[in-house]
Amino acid sequence: MTRLHLNLSLMTPGHFRHAWRLPHADPLAYLDIDHFQRLARIAEQAKVDAVFLGDGPALRGEIEDAPGTGLDPLVLLGNLAAVTTHLGVIATSSTTYNSPYNLARRFQALDHVTKGRAAVNVVTTGTPAAAANFGRTGHPAKAERYRRAHEFLDVVTRLWDGWEPGAVVADKATGRYADPARIRRLDHAGEFFSVAGPLPVGAGPQGRPVIVQAGGSEGGRDLAAKFADVVFTVSQTLDGAVAFRDDIRRRAAGAGRDPDDVKISLGVVVLTAATETEALRRERELHATLPIERLSGVLLGNLGLSPERFGPDDPITAADLPDSVPDNAFSSGFAASTRALIAQRPHTARELVQGSAGGAGHRLLVGSAEQVADDLAAWFAAGAADGFTVMPADTAVDFEYFARLVVPLLQQRALFQTEYGDPTLRGRLGLAHARTNGALR
Repeated sequence: MTRLHLNLSLMTPGHFRHAWRLPHADPLAYLDIDHFQRLARIAEQAKVDAVFLGDGPALRGEIEDAPGTGLDPLVLLGNLAAVTTHLGVIATSSTTYNSPYNLARRFQALDHVTKGRAAVNVVTTGTPAAAANFGRTGHPAKAERYRRAHEFLDVVTRLWDGWEPGAVVADKATGRYADPARIRRLDHAGEFFSVAGPLPVGAGPQGRPVIVQAGGSEGGRDLAAKFADVVFTVSQTLDGAVAFRDDIRRRAAGAGRDPDDVKISLGVVVLTAATETEALRRERELHATLPIERLSGVLLGNLGLSPERFGPDDPITAADLPDSVPDNAFSSGFAASTRALIAQRPHTARELVQGSAGGAGHRLLVGSAEQVADDLAAWFAAGAADGFTVMPADTAVDFEYFARLVVPLLQQRALFQTEYGDPTLRGRLGLAHARTNGALR
């Protein structure tokens, strides 16, 4: 029987970003390594495939009322890998504000030191404020960001493949350590990058670290089809999720890849408890933390609608929406997901904000552990995804509730692993080893 994969987001205080206001919450937990180590150990005890952390290279405006993304993901997740033995780690990095050589080297090193548990979530940064942090006078347009991302990942993957099998000789009798003829220079010169290569060491246990990609625009889908091992996506509707997965599989085949080599991980915000009554009580508590006026304005702007025309409680119909997602939308995937929900029936901005944990776009799933397990099982059976990236509504509560209450139900139904099998993250996701390692084995 095919099993789903599960990743757990470490976003703190949760995907309700204002959960820090609740009485039990520690407002500084997002900076506390003890907090994250505890979560990592809970995830590993539940046999979760990997933990995930989103990131952006700029402080965003909402810091006035909610914590930012916090600690650098590569530093934080490297620490968590050191206190676990099987748990995979997925760290977000920007192709817009990074160099291919540095990213390739860092994640290759992470793959070595974690013994094959490393993954990079590549994003094209949508935050204009990031430009000034990297000496740029302006943020590049979306089309340019995706051209750069294609070239970026082409360089990174070729750097990872630079050491051929048998490159390390390690012949003590002759004193010959490596065969330079089997270590290829890159000598890349393109629109955005000039990179000589090679990297100083050969491939890690996975051949290449797992590449996760998040982006629902045309550019994002094409990038995923060519390079991604896992696509992290968003959908508020089952039909939309199935259509997205089918589209990525078609594009992967068109790019000459086996569609089964691209796994879809659907993001879902989970708010759960032992009973439905308790889960609904907690939902009301979290809704009360939201600054509805501000978040409604952000959501309306992402849809191309004016906050002057629509208040938080005015119904929005499909006829009110522009013909397509606005070019300046923060996330095409989030906007498309919300548009699909409005197409089913009119929604107010308040309903949309509350139903996506603050307006981000991911579906909010509220219920008892049994109801949450039923829902995930149904979406998986319908072909919506190959697995899920579970995003706790309130990380202080829902991370552990999901791991200790929901995961055992999925395991009882033979939908999720009860033990770690393959030692590498790539193997556990059902992905082939990327290439033969150039190092001596």
